[in-house]
Amino acid sequence: MQKETLYLKMDRNAEISKEDVRIADLGKTYCRDKALLARVRTRKVTKLGPGEQSRKVVSVMKLIEMLQEEFPELEVENVGETETVVELVRAQRDKGVWVTAKICFVSCICFFGAAFTIIAFHNDIGIIRVFDRIYETVTGRVSDGVTVLEISYSVGLAVGIITFFNHIGGRRITKDPTPIEVEMRVYEDQVNSALAETADREGKTVDAQ
Repeated sequence: MQKETLYLKMDRNAEISKEDVRIADLGKTYCRDKALLARVRTRKVTKLGPGEQSRKVVSVMKLIEMLQEEFPELEVENVGETETVVELVRAQRDKGVWVTAKICFVSCICFFGAAFTIIAFHNDIGIIRVFDRIYETVTGRVSDGVTVLEISYSVGLAVGIITFFNHIGGRRITKDPTPIEVEMRVYEDQVNSALAETADREGKTVDAQ
């Protein structure tokens, strides 16, 4: 076999719909020898199953060990993550009424929870009394509860929320990721790191011998 170099770029996490985990499922691979690359990509690494076996952590050392045993002259270089959290996900074609009900339930919690938080905050700081005092001081008249202050503040609050979250419905205002997307990525990275560290401590990582 002619000396070749295989480049691995492992992902941080991977979701697959079949039980057999192959190298192609764990990230991207590149080699000048296309025939060799095809064999490498279809190489089976481990197998997932139900329950606790539906998620495993695969180390790049395991891939290097397997490949160099099968292809002694092959040089393997990893340019990605050192560990991949791979999970078996069963696709649900029929979402049904239950999923719709859960979406509506979560949406109601988010809407009314946010509304209650805003109301409670304004009640704590006494925003109504502040507006009444400002209106009376500037105009010399007693506020009837609905003035230009309340209207402009309500409009400004809505515009501020829309600007902060960077989208209206399904439309994005700018190309930047929204704060929620940023926090979700941070949360996802922390979860994957915790899963990898836990599996390593418990000796459950699919690793080299």
